[in-house]
Amino acid sequence: MKKNFLICSCFALLMSLQALAKTDTLEIASTKMNKTYKAAVTLPKSYESSQKNFPVLYLLHGGIGHFGDWLNKSPDKNLIQNLADQYNLVVVMPEGEVFSYYIDSPIDKNSQFESYIVKDVIGKIDKTYRTIASKNGRVITGLSMGGYGALYLSGKHPELFVAAGSMSGALNPDLLGWKLPKEATGNLRKAFDAIIGSYNDNPSVYEPYSVIAMADKMKTNGVSLIFDCGTDDFLIEPNRELHRRLVFNNTPHDYSERPGGHSWPYWENSLYYHVLYFSKVLKSANPGVY
Repeated sequence: MKKNFLICSCFALLMSLQALAKTDTLEIASTKMNKTYKAAVTLPKSYESSQKNFPVLYLLHGGIGHFGDWLNKSPDKNLIQNLADQYNLVVVMPEGEVFSYYIDSPIDKNSQFESYIVKDVIGKIDKTYRTIASKNGRVITGLSMGGYGALYLSGKHPELFVAAGSMSGALNPDLLGWKLPKEATGNLRKAFDAIIGSYNDNPSVYEPYSVIAMADKMKTNGVSLIFDCGTDDFLIEPNRELHRRLVFNNTPHDYSERPGGHSWPYWENSLYYHVLYFSKVLKSANPGVY
């Protein structure tokens, strides 16, 4: 009798854990690249027991990464599920390939990830899940390349996001202020040239792709901003420069520096701050709904 009770208890525990963990792998086609990519979608445990619409956090991965990074590389493998449950968010982790920078490349027709995220991914998510399918129900952030992508996409498409963030963001493809060895800088220059154009031939072609240069646009677009960087990160100076420009032009934003480098322990810790910030913005934007 006691043995049967233990078996039933273990089974009930497993079922309850399964109910907490709900991550889909969704295939999303790109209309411009004529290719289908995968996205991970984590639903809060309250999703199945409710008929309400949920806000969505778009969470972007970094360079040399893929859509599953936030689930597989975070030290805490329950990080995304726990945050989805705590804040009643749908968390979408789309594919951005290893070096797309989430832009529509003027050089490479097979790297059109701005259009992919803002049109194909958002459209598919809103059709597939019960979402608050408006600006007031969407927030976006990411790490490194994904931090750049989140601020770049929200800066160009403020009609789509109520708030945006960046963790250790690689904010300026011109590489000014990046503290890297000469060889690494050279390799990155070649990679950026392949998607933007030759910097040495015409540095001005890079300006439209600089998030730092978007500071005045950020002042007027109404998107709430949070970004941060580790004090030991090689990208600390570009992040400080964006902060300085936003202070100078009186753009409200939340900026912080904490001990740490370009690493998963730092990003895992940072994500908690971002989601807390987003939850306050979403509640203000959706009174009585979220």
